[in-house]
Amino acid sequence: MSDGLAVERDRVVQLHYTIRDEDGAAVEQSHADEPLAILHGHGNVLPAIEQALVGRHAGDRLEVTLAPADAFGERRPDWTQRVSKKYVPNAARLRPGMSIRLQTDQGPRPVTVVKVGGKVVDVDLNHPLAGRTLTFAIEVIGVREASAEELEHRHVHGPGGHHH
Repeated sequence: MSDGLAVERDRVVQLHYTIRDEDGAAVEQSHADEPLAILHGHGNVLPAIEQALVGRHAGDRLEVTLAPADAFGERRPDWTQRVSKKYVPNAARLRPGMSIRLQTDQGPRPVTVVKVGGKVVDVDLNHPLAGRTLTFAIEVIGVREASAEELEHRHVHGPGGHHH
């Protein structure tokens, strides 16, 4: 990562984050893994987070609190779907309340298992963090220019990014 570069469109940003709920409890964090690597300006993180990162440098820390509409959306109580077990990985091991990722036409989607039947699984399509005000504590680890291949593919390659 190059020292001195500011976060802007088409640069790779490595960061660590902690997401806290309204009560201050950590609901997700990256510190146990490699830093998250994103290609800035390509929708790889929430738009409000992307905007808050503009102009930041390696070593900067920031906190951003987002209402549900700016984070993972408002919770829609009727947003469920019945899915054939043949499309659900490890369907035999599922239990209500479990979070899983389903492959959709728009890519992988996190869902919550509501009910498991003999041949189908009912899932809640709301993001598991939908309807919650969340605070994102972010530390910018590094900023570098993106490679031509990363720009073409619209995501970061290598540690913290995508692996082909």
